Amino acid sequence: MTEEKKGTLLTILTYTIWGFLPIFWKQVDHVPADELLAGRIFWAFWLTLGFIVLTGGGKRFVEDVKSLWKSKKTFFLLMLASFLISANWFFYIYAVTNDRIVETSLGYYINPLISVLLGSFFLKEKLSPAVKIAFVLAAIGVSVITISYGTLPWLALGMAFSFAFYGLIKKTIQLNALRGLAIETLFVLPFATAYYVYLFSIDRAAFLHSGVSTDLLVVLSGFLTALPLLLFAMGAPLIPLYMIGFLQYIAPSLMLLIGVFLYGEEFGLISVISFSFIWSALILFTGSKIMEARRTRKNRHLVGAEFSGK
Repeated sequence: MTEEKKGTLLTILTYTIWGFLPIFWKQVDHVPADELLAGRIFWAFWLTLGFIVLTGGGKRFVEDVKSLWKSKKTFFLLMLASFLISANWFFYIYAVTNDRIVETSLGYYINPLISVLLGSFFLKEKLSPAVKIAFVLAAIGVSVITISYGTLPWLALGMAFSFAFYGLIKKTIQLNALRGLAIETLFVLPFATAYYVYLFSIDRAAFLHSGVSTDLLVVLSGFLTALPLLLFAMGAPLIPLYMIGFLQYIAPSLMLLIGVFLYGEEFGLISVISFSFIWSALILFTGSKIMEARRTRKNRHLVGAEFSGK
């Protein structure tokens, strides 16, 4: 098996796991979203740290943590990233456990377009005409839902913007995926732990009070947070960036199918019209990125051939 095929399979597996995660969170929808978030942060940190130590990365992790104190900018950027990803997790958990899986798929569909927009605004990245048209189409799709239902799809937008800003910050910081997750959850671990203590003090905690199966699932949420990141870290470097851009739509597509066909969420004419605009935007966006990547690769080959001929 070639390295690219291996990377493709690992990346497909990553997005497939993310796509099927709503089924997991549905098993604990009797636990409030705020407690699930605290549990996810708590167990993601300790399980990730345990894996890092067992695989011989403990020293590197300590060095990464120490290096944070040498750069205030990196410290505060990572802290902000940790709060952004925590907000993203909360929006997602709340949506899934409150029968709004279709809205989570909307959030992850429009996320790449929001990321490109932020890149243009903050990093001065140039937008191609195709991307501009794609963004307009996506905006029309969101507007259709807003006008029809009289309210913004705030969960979808919250997920899209929080993850896009998170990605923007991560673009400026080079950090190993797993050690990065451990550091990000470390920032919010005191809040998660304090919140758990508060829940236990008022006798409202579901953890350790709702049966062994619930307890195991809450712990498993930490594992299912770290596992896809590990697979992605292994697979993504082996494949072209445009391939990642194409494969990332596996997750929201699975979420949409699960929400509609497994849990019977509404997907009427308005949703079809709205999603049609968004899908059209994504086809245009992805197509333009693939063509751009091919042009770049072709130009490199031409330059290489010209150089070798001299």
